[in-house]
Amino acid sequence: MSHKAWMKTVPTENCDVLMTFPDTTDDHTLLWLLNHIRLGIPELIVQVRHHKHTRVYAFFVTATYESLLRGADEIGLRKPVKAEFGGGMRSFSCEEDYIYENIENELYFFTSQERQNIIRYWLENLRAKQGEALHNIHFLEGQPIIPELAARGVIQQVFPLHEQRILKRLMKSWVQAVCEAQPLDDICDYFGVKIAMYFAWLGFYTSAMVYPAVFGSILYTFTESDQTSQDISCVVFAIFNVIWATLFLEEWKRRGAEFAYKWGTLDTPSESIEEPRPQFRGIKRISPVTSAEEFYYPPWKRLLFQCLVSLPVCLACLTLVFLLMLGCFQLQ
Repeated sequence: MSHKAWMKTVPTENCDVLMTFPDTTDDHTLLWLLNHIRLGIPELIVQVRHHKHTRVYAFFVTATYESLLRGADEIGLRKPVKAEFGGGMRSFSCEEDYIYENIENELYFFTSQERQNIIRYWLENLRAKQGEALHNIHFLEGQPIIPELAARGVIQQVFPLHEQRILKRLMKSWVQAVCEAQPLDDICDYFGVKIAMYFAWLGFYTSAMVYPAVFGSILYTFTESDQTSQDISCVVFAIFNVIWATLFLEEWKRRGAEFAYKWGTLDTPSESIEEPRPQFRGIKRISPVTSAEEFYYPPWKRLLFQCLVSLPVCLACLTLVFLLMLGCFQLQ
């Protein structure tokens, strides 16, 4: 297909994830990847666009509401349940979709980051078949295609798109606000639980630091200039810090558990049974623990790499540092 034909394509009106390519990308690469995405992930809607000034190709990726519901079921996305069905949070199930809040509203059931997480999950788990290759790139059986192409520079970047309307609202209520509580629920809805939990901890930590700051200032003001008074003040401040640190940790455990329960991550599955990262390579086998198919990397290979590569490199670096230290002493 010619470049002019690509330029005539129209992007989707509602784009969730954007995938861009270098300006040197040929049509064969684009067609190969586009065909694999459409065959391997039929739930996705992909439109191709070519920017005539930068000569950069881009895939505009989105999905229908029905496909997103199936994706939410596949990844076990936790959603709030209606009060008449018990309330709380539960992993989404298409078979019981009627029990979830706002399920009838396509615009508000999924947040933007939930839509993007589902789409990126599909993209990053597009696996290669045995013997597949693109130019000089030969894929292993079951290897994720898109992370490998991104690592090789075939794909320039894959990123979710921002919603300017929500960003402007967060700018006013969060960034530009002075002496106001953080809109943690809005942050969670837009950026996800991890980002919201970080800023919740940061706000709690900043507020908790007021107590040792005030107590230390008062102690410093009323401490005499003699050595005995200063020593006593140091001991008192150290005892205060020990008590403060203990109360701080215990209070954050309670506050963090409240946020985790509120945002539906308190009883999420352990990382040991989650999907491994897309870049992980290994052989397929049946897990002796879960009886599910998984990628397995033998421990002896990891130990061999550590002994033949990691350990010699570390020893060489330590030797170099030691020799440089001796050289500095000699120069002095």
